[in-house]
Amino acid sequence: MPLENVGRLLIILGLLIVATGLLFLVAGRVPFLGRLPGDIHWERDGLSIYVPLATGLLLSVLLSVLLTLVLNLLNRR
Repeated sequence: MPLENVGRLLIILGLLIVATGLLFLVAGRVPFLGRLPGDIHWERDGLSIYVPLATGLLLSVLLSVLLTLVLNLLNRR
């Protein structure tokens, strides 16, 4: 693998790490994230169970679309 390709790969990985960090910073400020209608929350006698089904599904779809777009852009060169 030529060094030019390794350099591009490192830049892309760095940008992905920065984007993930920004996502974690902003995720706590989104009011509906984690409180969607499909999220399940049980609470009884000191036991609390939270299953974020709808939030996980929404994030999965969004990240899949984003990753598909990024990979298509990288393959067009």
